[in-house]
Amino acid sequence: MAVFGSQLPGRWSGRFSGRVSTMRLTQRWAWRPAWHGGIGLAGLALAWLAGVALQMQQAALFAAAIYTFCGLAGLAVTLALWWRATSARLAAHGSAPSAFWPWALAWLASAAIAFGSTGWRAERLLAQRLQPMLEGADLVVIGSIEGLPQRGSGGTRFVLAVESASWNGQAVALPSRLSLGWYAAFDAVQWLDAPSADLGAGQRWQLPVRLKQPHGLMNPHGFDAELWSFSQGLGAQGHVRVVRGGPVAQLLDRASAYPVDRWRDSLRAAIWRQVADSRVAGVLAALVVGDQAAIERADWELFRQTGIAHLVSISGLHVTMFAWLAAMAVGAAWRCWPRAMLWCAAPVAGRWGGVLLATAYALLAGWGVPAQRTVLMLATVAVLRQANLNWPWPLVLLTAAVAVTALDPWALLQAGFWLSFAAVGLLMASEPVSGAAPAGRLAGKLAGELRGQWVATLGLAPLSLLFFQQLSVVGLLANLVAIPVVTFLITPLALLGGLASPLWTLAGALVQALVVFLTWLAGWPGAVWHTAAAPIWAVASGLLGAVVAVLPWPWQLRWLALPLLLPMLAPAPTRPAMGQFELVAADVGQGTAVLIRTRSHLLVFDSGPAWGLDSDAGQRVLMPLLRARGERRIDELLLSHSDSDHVGGASALMAGLPVGRLRTGLPVDHALHHRGVPALACETGQRWLWDGVQFEILYPSAQARAAARKPNAMSCVLRVQDALGRSALLTADIEAAQEAALVQLWGPRLASTVLLVPHHGSRTSSGAAFLAAVQPEVAVVQAGYRSRYGHPAPDVVARYRAFGIALVRSDHCGAWSWQDGAQLCARSSQRRYWHWRAVSGETEVAEGTR
Repeated sequence: MAVFGSQLPGRWSGRFSGRVSTMRLTQRWAWRPAWHGGIGLAGLALAWLAGVALQMQQAALFAAAIYTFCGLAGLAVTLALWWRATSARLAAHGSAPSAFWPWALAWLASAAIAFGSTGWRAERLLAQRLQPMLEGADLVVIGSIEGLPQRGSGGTRFVLAVESASWNGQAVALPSRLSLGWYAAFDAVQWLDAPSADLGAGQRWQLPVRLKQPHGLMNPHGFDAELWSFSQGLGAQGHVRVVRGGPVAQLLDRASAYPVDRWRDSLRAAIWRQVADSRVAGVLAALVVGDQAAIERADWELFRQTGIAHLVSISGLHVTMFAWLAAMAVGAAWRCWPRAMLWCAAPVAGRWGGVLLATAYALLAGWGVPAQRTVLMLATVAVLRQANLNWPWPLVLLTAAVAVTALDPWALLQAGFWLSFAAVGLLMASEPVSGAAPAGRLAGKLAGELRGQWVATLGLAPLSLLFFQQLSVVGLLANLVAIPVVTFLITPLALLGGLASPLWTLAGALVQALVVFLTWLAGWPGAVWHTAAAPIWAVASGLLGAVVAVLPWPWQLRWLALPLLLPMLAPAPTRPAMGQFELVAADVGQGTAVLIRTRSHLLVFDSGPAWGLDSDAGQRVLMPLLRARGERRIDELLLSHSDSDHVGGASALMAGLPVGRLRTGLPVDHALHHRGVPALACETGQRWLWDGVQFEILYPSAQARAAARKPNAMSCVLRVQDALGRSALLTADIEAAQEAALVQLWGPRLASTVLLVPHHGSRTSSGAAFLAAVQPEVAVVQAGYRSRYGHPAPDVVARYRAFGIALVRSDHCGAWSWQDGAQLCARSSQRRYWHWRAVSGETEVAEGTR
């Protein structure tokens, strides 16, 4: 949020916007080019953004020559138009012609340059990805640690800037930046060495690694990890693999590169030493050095519920306020130096001093995308002010957006980009046109803060619902307290703690007090409003309603915002017809999680894996998916057995949504039985009917459960059948013995349209007799990409093909949905050029599933 005028006001819109109405914006322009002045310039900026956005809709890139042609053609047209305009002004003694068509050509040229340059950069980034032939190979890499290593419960993750690499003693070319993990884990043969405790920024290492191409989970409305890796220039991901008898990990130089990152790492370590409470230390580390991963999962959830998550990460607000305070300090110091005043005016020195110091703060905070974006916005406005171009706020914001996307085109796809620009724009647009100042400085300040919070809360509500499908009802009150506390107390104390470490203790005490207040707010009934993902027309209506609500119009007109906002606040989610059901096999990596939705009921079959003490599929995948689908209750949570890749996300689901009943194959003493949810054990013959859809438990029997010697043998098997005879068989991790028992017990009744492949395609399952009995049209494998278990096994894949069964793999398809016989893969419907693609010879989606 970087509106930054010559007086550097505390109000974001302040003096820079000039307190003018949008009806009179064109009258304020200090410079008016031809053809309605700012309309032409605004068109150039909008055309640029449109060209960038159009390129990012591509499922696959064009040939490089096409992007080169677009860029060069646009540049040639721009130069020709500039030459023509210059000649016309000279001939007309300084006045340019006002024809429309030159501007129209200029807009097309701007879009072409944006499209071509973005595509050309995308080609360069994709060319840096790991070669498929090197996936899974044992490589030795030499490089330096870039950024802050992220330490978790199971190990450490970090970015390695590659210097050289070898494979079997031969040099190989790798991407310039790798995302690596160093974990203590069992590698099916022996224990791997644990990561070094003193792994730090700037260190130079020789490491044995195994790599794979960037590949993330792909679910509707989920986080696009592959876009993040692509925009960060990470061409491969993998892990350090130190095995006895193999190449060793060797520290070559403790401090060879990245001095800023080393400084940040030392500051983070000092915070952890000074502050005993790890939760408080994590928040301070996030504010000082931008280490957002240091904030614990429970705290992130609290901050999101109360609408202050933007305050505990290095956001545009932090950088802008820092720039404002720095500019005031520089300007005040400049006025004390008369000779300096002769050389440069104090407002100019303050403005550029604020930009430079804000840049330094952004570097200290890790130069993250929000900080980069804000620094660019600050610099853009400073340049405009320096050139005496007193443009209206829409043109200023558009110019800043062009500057940001010229540096990082893929910022256009990030929620923070739109939230930052929308917040600034709304605050500017809502500035009152006229009227006396409130009586008294205190009253005026309070009124200004209340107005700013009202505008930010209401104006950004549609974007919050669009990106996160939730809205903090208590956010207005939370921010009224948290913004001044975090901005003017906690953050300055945390930064000054680098000079006097006891200040971190004081800042930590304030963090603890703030958390107590936020916890109280989050406990209010209805503190967070969740809604389904809205259709495009409802989003457009909601955004228009937010603008109408905050503009300085008469209240009679502002009431029009209410009907415009309603479609987005409560969209009607689509539901199957009576007698039918929808099945969604979520992409959770190596694990199982399936949603079964009837007209008015929801069953969740297993909950995916846990990836650590602070991360699991329930929290990261299933809860966002359920909320985006408008689910407010899980009628039944069926947990097939106790393996962690099937129940790892159950706690998050039970905490996030009401669960009507728990049905399991878990041991009676399992911790999930003690969560206050009515529970019963799966048993052969259990049946129930929901909305005309039949559910039946086929396995295990009481005798089989008593005789089971391992969790897989206790797996619940569920069959679902609609009124039209279409059916699905969910088999969890049953193996050959359980398959044989099912065939003997049920025989032809096992026949089903869809089969959830037993045990993720392990060699111990999917026997020929079982497949002959089920005879599915489609079989779905939920497995991780290049899983160390090798699922699905090649001979099992061959067996399905021999039976003529279409095989869908979640690592190739992403989330797979099935309703009314229609099938859809998330990787097909959401395809963009930066997403992983199956190499030649592999099938991304089984035949017949498109």
